[in-house]
Amino acid sequence: MLDFIYYPVSAILWFWHRAFGFVLGADSGIAWALSVVFLVFTLRLVLYKPFVKQVRTTKQMQELQPQIKELQKKYKNDRQQMTVEMQKLQKDHGFNPLMGCLPVLLQVPVFLGLFHVLRSFNRTGTGIGQLGMSAYDNAHTPNYIFSASDVQSFLTARLFGAPLSGFITEPQSVLQSFAEYGGVPTKVAIAAVSIPLMIIAGLATHFNARASVARQSAEALANPQAAMMNKLALWVFPLGVLVGGPFLPIAILIYWVSNNIWTYAQQHLVFGRMEQEEQEKKAAALERRTQNAPKPGAKPVDVRKAKQDAAAVTDKVDTVSDGTPNLTKSDAPQSGQNGAKQNGTKQTAKKRSGNRGRANQKRRR
Repeated sequence: MLDFIYYPVSAILWFWHRAFGFVLGADSGIAWALSVVFLVFTLRLVLYKPFVKQVRTTKQMQELQPQIKELQKKYKNDRQQMTVEMQKLQKDHGFNPLMGCLPVLLQVPVFLGLFHVLRSFNRTGTGIGQLGMSAYDNAHTPNYIFSASDVQSFLTARLFGAPLSGFITEPQSVLQSFAEYGGVPTKVAIAAVSIPLMIIAGLATHFNARASVARQSAEALANPQAAMMNKLALWVFPLGVLVGGPFLPIAILIYWVSNNIWTYAQQHLVFGRMEQEEQEKKAAALERRTQNAPKPGAKPVDVRKAKQDAAAVTDKVDTVSDGTPNLTKSDAPQSGQNGAKQNGTKQTAKKRSGNRGRANQKRRR
């Protein structure tokens, strides 16, 4: 049913085994272990962009927490309106909650696919036959992309004396089936490899969670649900690795350790780049502010007032081609009135001079 997951996982593991087996030998336990490690690195590299989007989504959600709290407080008695306002807020800020959990959701089928493929390398399996549930031989059965000889190579490979498909709680009857493939491994040998991997995986899970919690905002840390999830990530999940480790094959523990190491390095890389982007934005804003600020000793200029004065001057004065200012229409009536007054004064003066001349003539007579 999940062959669309099993075959790609098997193909990537097959490719890296061919690469490392060419150098170290096809039956080398180190070659098989490195194949699992680089299978993890390949899959995590494919999921790199979704991981970056997850980090940015988480950071954006922390920044929106004050506004979300205001909406929750404002519409605490109207859940329908609160949902509408929440969706509007998310749409306005381009926020997609699905991106916050997408990388985790994508890793689940990958883990299940890897677990199934590695379990299929086991020496024996179970199936339903005419006599009911019975054991059958897997060693001569192809495993998806891997041929039967590749399966036998995996069973023969040892990592410090332990088979990669072995686990601490594995029944002794299953361990006896490795007799013809490199000898019967002991539980001591399996524990000697599994326990250090379990401890490393648990510590890596804890430190990854601690690094994530350290980058959360104060508002997010104050949220009760977030606080509960942080406690689970810090203590319960690492403890789960230690408790579940004895039931997991060595190859799965290698996958777990590799996945946590990649996550730790990737977190520091992505968060480092985001912090650098924030610093560059702050530096650019400070530079713009510095450029717009007045020089030392100079009087600050009100830009708005200067624009208003310039607009007022433009409305009153229209410069002609020869540079002589012409009065605008608003000044035209005043000019006409002044001209009329001047003409009236001249006519009155002429009348007065005429009357004086006539009076002088009469006196002479």
